[in-house]
Amino acid sequence: MNSGFRIGKLFGININIDWSWLLIFVLMTWNLAAVFGTAHPDWGLSLRWGMGALATVLLFASVLAHEIAHSLTARAFGIPVRSITLFLFGGVSNIERDPESPISEFLIAVVGPVTSLVLGAVLLILGGTTFGTLNTTLSDPVAIVAQMSPVTTLLLWLGAINIILGLFNLIPGFPLDGGRVLRSIFWAITDNIRSATRLASYVGRLIAWAFILAGIAMIFGVRIPFFGTGFINGLWLVFIGWFLNNASVQSYRRVVIQDVLENVRVERMMYRNPPTVYPNITISRLVDEYIMQQSDQSFPVVDDSGFIGIVTIQDIRAVPRSQWDDRLVHEIMTPVSELETTTPYEEASDAFNKLAGRDVRQLPVLEGGQLVGLLRRQDVMRWLSLQSDFQFA
Repeated sequence: MNSGFRIGKLFGININIDWSWLLIFVLMTWNLAAVFGTAHPDWGLSLRWGMGALATVLLFASVLAHEIAHSLTARAFGIPVRSITLFLFGGVSNIERDPESPISEFLIAVVGPVTSLVLGAVLLILGGTTFGTLNTTLSDPVAIVAQMSPVTTLLLWLGAINIILGLFNLIPGFPLDGGRVLRSIFWAITDNIRSATRLASYVGRLIAWAFILAGIAMIFGVRIPFFGTGFINGLWLVFIGWFLNNASVQSYRRVVIQDVLENVRVERMMYRNPPTVYPNITISRLVDEYIMQQSDQSFPVVDDSGFIGIVTIQDIRAVPRSQWDDRLVHEIMTPVSELETTTPYEEASDAFNKLAGRDVRQLPVLEGGQLVGLLRRQDVMRWLSLQSDFQFA
């Protein structure tokens, strides 16, 4: 979920849209237009599609409120939150590190579902107040729904879907909110976040596989309570289970990495004295004399004043081949003012959070403003591979 674009900022937190969100927006709008058309056959085509699009946008606004609640609570406990991303399966807050205690974990996790449940209840109440005059002599629920105005229909649908969202997130499948609540309980019992995460991860993977198997059964016509049956519903449940299983494994791996890197300084694993390049050489020379001659994928850029930036293979790829003879390194590099950096004495677990949070392959290591090395992802992985007790599951 590192692709996409930023749509704004709330409470100092960047709000991003992943490209996969555009797919789900189209699918949900199409599906809701069909649902609203079935419930309200008197609605015109433009009203059906307009309400479908509006309902989808408001649903993701509700998801955003859910994630904002997580993020603000995390910040209240002193945990940085860089961004919130809306994507195919909902939303995720980029909370940069794990909480420091079981109670903070519990509160950060539970506030999201509580927000969704409260929002759902408020929307249902508002929807109920907009009923107006209905023909209560009708016994057919479909006929009663058909009398509802667009506003009433939208409010009741949003209210119900927020209740479902809140309850679904309370499923104890790590890393869903309910799984994090479960981890906080295990953490309080074991006083060990790694053991607690392993136990919560096992539960999460078990639930994920239950989703996958239930989805496969639905594809072959079995009716599952609450989820129903059918190929599309079953395939969607399989995707949710697959995503939850992968997320559970990755979340446990992250905690194991943090545990192994704790109390280890960056200086023990950094790449010392990396080859550097000057800012006024051409891209062609950079490729011929540096990229093709060494295995490094990034090079610090230095001038007479010292370290001024980094140029990477990704920067080169962004320039058309025809311009390599004319463009200079300083034109394509990332300047030091825009770089995340570390020091030789920073804890490696904190530096790794920076690598993951910014989704970069390396961090410049500075001491007294001077470059003394690079901390690369491959250096961290090499260190982890040397730890005899480093296991993911």
